[in-house]
Amino acid sequence: MSDHALLLANLGSPRSTSVSDVRRYLNQFLMDPYVIDIPWPLRRLLVGLILLTRPAQSAQAYASIWWPEGSPLVVISEQLSEAVRPLWPHGPVSLAMRYGEPSISTRLLELAQQGIKTVTFAPLYPQFADSTTTTAIKEAERCIKKHNLPLTLNIVKPFYADPAYIQALVKSAESELQKDFDHLLLSFHGLPESHLKKLDPTGSHCLSDRSCCANASQAVLDTCYRAQCLRSAELFAQAAGLRPEQWSVAFQSRLGKNKWIEPYTDATLKELAQKGVKKLLVMSPAFVADCIETLEELGIEGRADFIAAGGQELVLIPCLNAEEHWAQALTEICKKAANDLSNT
Repeated sequence: MSDHALLLANLGSPRSTSVSDVRRYLNQFLMDPYVIDIPWPLRRLLVGLILLTRPAQSAQAYASIWWPEGSPLVVISEQLSEAVRPLWPHGPVSLAMRYGEPSISTRLLELAQQGIKTVTFAPLYPQFADSTTTTAIKEAERCIKKHNLPLTLNIVKPFYADPAYIQALVKSAESELQKDFDHLLLSFHGLPESHLKKLDPTGSHCLSDRSCCANASQAVLDTCYRAQCLRSAELFAQAAGLRPEQWSVAFQSRLGKNKWIEPYTDATLKELAQKGVKKLLVMSPAFVADCIETLEELGIEGRADFIAAGGQELVLIPCLNAEEHWAQALTEICKKAANDLSNT
């Protein structure tokens, strides 16, 4: 067997739906400086306040979507790694979570003990953000440095515009798009606008009318999460043959009082219903595996909000999950990264 492994990394999940396990998970997640980017003392105070009530609320939300096998996100990610394993020709395939278990550190230590020399590391986030991509990479680098592991880390870049990813999205939605529907909402995970502005190399991006993303330079596009989301949406709509009036984009999961990327998904769901949309399709291109943000936030809360505002039916299109066409597309994306490494 080759000494070149593939390590897939997703966000993570609580160990169970108990309040204590959810509190432990949220503490690890929210105390990450790439998630809440304020000085440690203020972050500790803020997270402490959040943890007074949030774990009980989140535990109920997790319980509403929990599977007998465990967390949907973890179960699906494990299924995906199993589907990719026979397709990866270079060596073992493993799975890690940035928060919770199995941890990135645990997996890297295991691979090093197996004699692995090179790890192609694939954060399973199509669009780049510090709070997802960067923190996963930094955690892998921290582990390698801390334990002095003889590993070369080969990073799979965000694949928001990769044709394999776009075609996988189209494949996942095609059965619903062939039926009658009034509108398709592409709901991406939200971010505070401050995260975008901090990474703007020009210092002039993030205009108030948001027109900047449509004409973003490559330097901006490389680090602008919103611009990458819009590019993914546009490429998907083109590949799926959708007319401009048939689809729109919104951003979900905002937390706190800071200004987040707009338009907001919860407000958009109500607006679409009030405008006469009766059958709404919703998909989440920022997530490759169904999780609490898709199954509960959109599939339960979002559906209830849409119907309460006058809509009749909200169809949640599943994420790419562990479907064969996605496993093949992801492997293709990772193989290209491995080939790029071998050619340098």
